[in-house]
Amino acid sequence: MLTLWGRRSSFNVQKVAWLLGELGLPHRHIEAGGAHGGLDTPEFRRMNPHRKVPVIEEDGHVVWESHAILRYLAARHGAPRFWNDDPRIRSEADRWIDWSATSLQPDFLNGVFWGWYRTPEAQRDLAAVNRMIANCDGYMALLNEVLATRPFLGGDELSLADIPAGTALYRWFTLEIPRAPAPHVEAWYARLQDRPAYRSAVMVPYGELRGRLAF
Repeated sequence: MLTLWGRRSSFNVQKVAWLLGELGLPHRHIEAGGAHGGLDTPEFRRMNPHRKVPVIEEDGHVVWESHAILRYLAARHGAPRFWNDDPRIRSEADRWIDWSATSLQPDFLNGVFWGWYRTPEAQRDLAAVNRMIANCDGYMALLNEVLATRPFLGGDELSLADIPAGTALYRWFTLEIPRAPAPHVEAWYARLQDRPAYRSAVMVPYGELRGRLAF
């Protein structure tokens, strides 16, 4: 059976858990990292020398890094919906995955979520946080334009394209921060909330992370 390591409140673990739910893959989930610890054990370090989650193991094969795991699961278990043999079609998801990793996630997760929510109030650099919020409003405006013509980033149905950016929406819309209107993004978020796998994997309370720079 496939095994996933990582704490449920981890943004990167949630991406993997969401896809596992969409694929209906039986698996066991071992809480690791944060208050659960376990990342410094010799056993875990043999799986991932970087000592970070998520990590999966299936039939003796270990994969780490969330987007590498998404691609692995899609290729092995998700064809044709989540993995198309045509590289031209597959590149649609790849583009959104890489954009999320290089644009949205650094400014939102590292800039806004860490800079505002996970940083104690007395230590916050509000000017920097506000710049990151403005950047994220720009990303949401871009997504809003794309989603004006389609229900999901990849087209008419959920695909791998939606998962990295879609995982960010729960925190984006529940943080107590100002946000510019983005009605098509809000409609996309509503569609994602209708999915049991999204609600189970992504809509996880994150209060344990407030004001905690180390965990």
